[in-house]
Amino acid sequence: MRFMQWFRPPHHLLALFLAITLALATGLGWLGWRILQQDRALEGQRVQERLGQAADLISANLTRIIAALEERISGISALPQTVVASEATRFAQELGDATVIVVFRPDGIDSYPQSRLLYYPFLPTPQEPSQRVFEAGENFEFRANDFDRALASYRELARAPDVLIRAGAMLRLARVLRKMRRPDSAIAAYGDLAKLDPASVGGLPAGLVARAATCELLAEMKRDAELKPAALALDRDLNSGRWKLTQATYRFYAQLVSGWLSPAAQHDADQQVGGALALAAGVDSLWEEWERIRQGETAPSGRRSLWVYDQSVFLLWRSAPERMVGLVAAPDYFRERWHGTVQSFERQGIQVTLTDADGHLVLGQNSGAPSPRVTRTASDTQLPWTLRVASANPMADLAESVSRRRLLLAGMGLVALIVLAGSYFIGRAVTRELEVARVQSDFVSAVSHEFRTPLASLLQLSELLADGRVSTDRQRQVYYQNLLHATQRLSRLVEGLLDFGRMEAGVREYHFELLDPGGLIRGVVDDFAREVEQRGYQVEIKLDGELPPVRGDREALGRVLWNLLDNATKYSPQCKTVWVDAGCKDGCVAIRVRDRGFGIAPGEQELIFKKFVRASSAREAGVKGTGLGLAMVERIVAAHGGHTSVESEPGAGSTFTILLPAAKP
Repeated sequence: MRFMQWFRPPHHLLALFLAITLALATGLGWLGWRILQQDRALEGQRVQERLGQAADLISANLTRIIAALEERISGISALPQTVVASEATRFAQELGDATVIVVFRPDGIDSYPQSRLLYYPFLPTPQEPSQRVFEAGENFEFRANDFDRALASYRELARAPDVLIRAGAMLRLARVLRKMRRPDSAIAAYGDLAKLDPASVGGLPAGLVARAATCELLAEMKRDAELKPAALALDRDLNSGRWKLTQATYRFYAQLVSGWLSPAAQHDADQQVGGALALAAGVDSLWEEWERIRQGETAPSGRRSLWVYDQSVFLLWRSAPERMVGLVAAPDYFRERWHGTVQSFERQGIQVTLTDADGHLVLGQNSGAPSPRVTRTASDTQLPWTLRVASANPMADLAESVSRRRLLLAGMGLVALIVLAGSYFIGRAVTRELEVARVQSDFVSAVSHEFRTPLASLLQLSELLADGRVSTDRQRQVYYQNLLHATQRLSRLVEGLLDFGRMEAGVREYHFELLDPGGLIRGVVDDFAREVEQRGYQVEIKLDGELPPVRGDREALGRVLWNLLDNATKYSPQCKTVWVDAGCKDGCVAIRVRDRGFGIAPGEQELIFKKFVRASSAREAGVKGTGLGLAMVERIVAAHGGHTSVESEPGAGSTFTILLPAAKP
C-alpha cells in the first residue's frame, strides 16, 4: 500500500525513486564498463607480448637464413678462380630454382646456372670474321645486283672450315634468296644457320638470328599456321636463358616475338617469364653495385631488397680483389624455407608480413584490417625488410573480454531495439490512420462532386419546367431527355457504390449466361457513344472476326467496359477518340480499351486497381473521380475467371486489357 502512495500527489517520491534508480544504473554501468576496459587492456597486453615473441623468433629465423647465405657467398668469393665455377654451380643447385648466383670480373660475367638468366648487364665483344672475307659476294649482291654470282660466292664460303665464316655466309645466303623471292630456299638456309648455334653472327647467337628471321619471313608470307609454333618455340627458348644476351637485345627480340603471338599466347608467356625477368633485373642492380665498388664509392659487401616487375628480389654480394660474387633470390626462395615456420604461426592464429622500404608486400598477406600487431623495422632487425606480426583473428584473442562486452552490448541493443520497434510501429499506425483519413476525405469529396453535378442538373431543369419557362414542346422534350440522362447518371453512381459495397462484403451475386462478346461490346459502346457525343468524343471498334462466346454476367461485364470507357474519356482531354478492339488470345477473349491521355507512371500501374487509389497524373490535372472504377473492374473480371492488365506510358496514353476465358463447347 505504501508503494501505491508514490503514484499519488505529490509526485516527489516517484521522482526520487526514478532518480535513485537512474543513478544506480548509471553507476553500475560505468563500473561494468571500466572493468571490461581493464580486462580488455590486460588481454591486449598479453596478445602484444605473444606477437612480440613471434616477431623476435621470425626475425632470428630470417637472420639465420641470410647469415648462412652470406657465409657461402663469402667462401666462394675467397676461392681460387679455378674452382669458383664448380662451387658456385653446386651452391646454386642447393638453393633451387628461385635464385641465381653471379660472378662479376673486369672482363666478363658468369651466372650459375646460366639458363636461369634471361639477359646480362654486359657481354664481352664476340669474335667476328673479317668483313673482307665476304667482300666479293657483297659486291655481286649490292653493286652488280648479280644475285646468282653472289649465291655462288656465299655457298663457297658456307663450306669454309671456320664456323664463324660459315655462319656469316649462311646469313647472307638467306638474304640473297629472300631478294630473289625464293622464300622456301631462304627458310632452308636459315635452318642451316640455326644448326651452327651457338656460333656468333653479327655479334648475336646464330640460332637466335636464324629463327627470328624465319619467323619474320613467315609473317611476311602470312603463313600463320607455320608462324605460330615457330614463334612459340622461339619465345620459349628466348625466355629459357638459352642464349647470352644483353638487356637491349633480349627486349628487342621479346618485343618482336610478341608481335607474332596472339594476345592470349603472349599473356601466358608473360606469366611464365615474370620471375626470370625479376632475377635478371636483380643482376643488373648487382652490376651497378660492382661498378661503384670498383670506383671506391661503396662498401665491398651488402644486402638489400629490390622491387622489380611487381615482385621483390633479395640481393646479397661480397667482393674480393678483381671479383664480386652476388646472389639474387626471388620471394619463392624464402617462402620455401620459411613455409614450416609460417604454417606453425598460422596455426597459432598469427599472420606474418614482410614489406620492403617502399611498403611493397614481399611475403605473407597484408589484409590491412586493424588488429593487434607488432612491427620490427629494418633498423631493429638489420634485415632489408620491415616485419609485421599481427593477430589473424583478433576476436579469438580477445574472446573472453569480447563475450562480456557482447553481453552488455546485447542488453543495450535489446533496449534500443524495443524503443526503435515501438517507435516504428507507433509511427506506422499513425501514418496508416492519417492515410485512411486522407483517403476517406478524398473519397467523400470525390463522391460529393460526382453527385453534385447530376443533382445540379436535375434541380436546374426541374425549376425551369416547374416555373413554366420552357415555351415549346420541343424544348420541353429536350429538357426531359436531359433530366433522364442526369437521373440515369445519378442512378449509375448510386448503383456503383452499392454494387462495390456488395463486392467488398462478398454478397454480390452474378447471373452467368452465354454471351456474345461482340454484341456486348457493341451495345455498351453505342450507349456510351451517345452519352459522350455532346462532349465531342467518339469510340472506334475493331473486332477480329467471330469471337467465341463467354460465360458471364451481362450487367457486370457491361459495367466493366463502361468504367474503362468512362476513364478513357475523363483522362484524355486532348485526344477525343477512344479505341476498343477485341480478339482471341491463348483460349481467351481479349478486350482492349486504348486512349491517348495522360498515361500512368510505371510505379502506379499496379496500385490503381486498389480501392480509392487514383493516378498522380489525374490528381495533378484536377480530374475528379471516386477511385472505385478500376477496383470494381478487377473484382468483376476476377469473379469471371479472367485477368486485368494495363500498359501505359506517361504522356502517351494507356491500354487496359481484360482477358475472359472462352466458354467451353
